[in-house]
Amino acid sequence: MNDPARPAEQLRAALDDVLAGLPPTQAAGAVERLIATYRGETPTHAPILRDRADVAAYAAYRMPATFEAVRAALAAFAETVPDWTPGTHVDVGGGTGAAAWAVTATWPGERGVTVLDWAEPALALGREMAAANPALAGARWQRARIGSALTLDPADLVTVSYVLNELTEADRAGLVDAAADAARAVVIVEAGTPAGYARVIEARDRLIRAGFRIAAPCPHSAACPIVPGTDWCHFSARVGRSSLHRQVKGGSLAYEDEKFSYVAATRLPAEPAPARIVRRPQIRKGQVLLDLCEPDEQLSRTTVTKRHGPLYKAARDATWGDPWPPAEPPA
Repeated sequence: MNDPARPAEQLRAALDDVLAGLPPTQAAGAVERLIATYRGETPTHAPILRDRADVAAYAAYRMPATFEAVRAALAAFAETVPDWTPGTHVDVGGGTGAAAWAVTATWPGERGVTVLDWAEPALALGREMAAANPALAGARWQRARIGSALTLDPADLVTVSYVLNELTEADRAGLVDAAADAARAVVIVEAGTPAGYARVIEARDRLIRAGFRIAAPCPHSAACPIVPGTDWCHFSARVGRSSLHRQVKGGSLAYEDEKFSYVAATRLPAEPAPARIVRRPQIRKGQVLLDLCEPDEQLSRTTVTKRHGPLYKAARDATWGDPWPPAEPPA
């Protein structure tokens, strides 16, 4: 049986190893500089991860959050295709390989894995860290220019995580089209901000036009019911904070919540959720309020009370992003 916690533990250990010997002040300084760069204008093709110190610091800061967000998106997708396991995986713009690690946490066994990125230092560190994960022993770490000119070999699964924000509109369109041409399933993850959601919707629309069905998070492949500019669809993943996280962010909590938006689309037969919980459930005395995206392309709020029996317990246990109702309500 696949143990999803095992890759997470292996990843933490690998990150600890790459940070060993790097002075904390140097790591924190590299992270602060890189964050400032990422928050600026769209980067050029020149890699902003200049050397091993840059990559190690940024991997320690961002890789756990990327891993958890992608793992959550993949888990939601996997529920819609329970009898399918990808035999090949291409991670576009994968850097140090957080999405590749997340795939190993979702589906057991080895597979053909290719990680593409323009930053050679990131690929080198990803290759080094992958030695800690047997499922990535045969992975290829390949330099590639990510954009409209990209072509991909056929693959069962293509992941694109936290990449679209670095591209121009034309390059985003070209990348999504390349993924659609190559893959049986495409999972795209972006930051859980209004801009990140807009990029996901843009990609979602292109995938639908290419003949894909939406498997998650949406319970349908019609237009998103959110009126543009009024709200945005996003979810949350709990991430354990390292000492570097706490040092850079000045926080004391042992965790943080990574907000992300995503879409999982496929050419496979898939069974999307009956509905999706799109906000944190509100637990009141004797009732739970659930905000749902419904299969009839509507957003709704439903109230589950004690008189609903097992569904009430399920609602109390439900979390943001879960399908609703559960396949097997508790007795």
